[in-house]
Amino acid sequence: MLDRRDFLKALGAGGLLALTGAKPSTATIPTPPVRGGWPHYAGTIAVDGSSGLDLEWLQEGDPAYAKELENARACGQAAIMLTVFPQGRYWLDDESFHRAQAKLDFWRSVAAKHADRLMLVDHAGDLQRAHDSHRLGLIPWFQGSEPIGEHLERIAMFRERGVRVVQLTHNRRNLVGDGAQEPGNAGLSNFGHELVDALNAQRIVVDLAHGSQRTIAEGIAASKAPMLISHTGCRALADLPRNTGDAELRALADRGGVAGIIFWPYLRTDTQPMAIDVVRHIEHAIDVAGEDHVGIGTDSGVSPIKRTPRFEQDNREWVRGSKDDGIFARDRPDELYPFIPDLNFVNRFEVLGGMLSARGHSDARIDKILGGNFARVFRDVWGA
Repeated sequence: MLDRRDFLKALGAGGLLALTGAKPSTATIPTPPVRGGWPHYAGTIAVDGSSGLDLEWLQEGDPAYAKELENARACGQAAIMLTVFPQGRYWLDDESFHRAQAKLDFWRSVAAKHADRLMLVDHAGDLQRAHDSHRLGLIPWFQGSEPIGEHLERIAMFRERGVRVVQLTHNRRNLVGDGAQEPGNAGLSNFGHELVDALNAQRIVVDLAHGSQRTIAEGIAASKAPMLISHTGCRALADLPRNTGDAELRALADRGGVAGIIFWPYLRTDTQPMAIDVVRHIEHAIDVAGEDHVGIGTDSGVSPIKRTPRFEQDNREWVRGSKDDGIFARDRPDELYPFIPDLNFVNRFEVLGGMLSARGHSDARIDKILGGNFARVFRDVWGA
């Protein structure tokens, strides 16, 4: 079975074929027709709190590489939080430190090579510059603090190299605290408190996604600056470890933070979630935390997924392995997807904005949810 992250990063055009050795299939499962979008989307600073590009899986000259660059512009987003650290292992040595640096080098070179489509985001004002120039801003981000290890002095170096957000844990326990899949729910360690203080001092955003319930609650209390739960769901609607409880959503709002609603099967405990489930979680989070504290963190790539028969086969295999790993409950169907099938468009944010507008949400509120709230946290922490 493909490694979870390798599979997810390779979901887009061509990437999965490169990993599996499969021959491209001309047959695809039809994609739903694009629905009407939100007419004000063109003026929105849209930010995905968890996304990616398939460029690291594709070769230049491959038509899929050019298509990925085209989609970077067609999505209409000003920026995505881009994972540059491979998560999901304990990393009890310096391999994570070296890998993180290599990934930072890779994305800096890609952004420089394709400066007409991409740009690295160093300052909050870069979001507006990316939007105005129709480029996709890249916000380098660690999903897990393992590259820092026990060396808090590395934080300044990583900031100098472009890291602007650090997620404290992934699903497992690390030096900082417990992840969502740890049954002990031990919360932040003493070192975790030191790390949060050091991230605050370096004006790096603290991200609490993937944390256990106590890690999230204690991280919110520990941070002196607004923080993120970049990609999550509402535990009141789907009682799963990766989701966030109402008490934590309220505390997050009280400290100026933002929770991004994920596009994963965590939005339901039974069948595959659809766009209406995304809306339900957004609306619940608004009811609990307020419209200034809700965003979108899809945990999906920029490009829509080509649902070929081979993809469907490999996806079912990945879901079965994920159930074995405890990522999904064993009674969930094999036909789950790490994306929302009826939002499987390159302009998914625009389509979602149209859905929210049709349900009576104001343009000002939709603008905040699609990116304005994330942009405000970045401005508060990074400065202009």
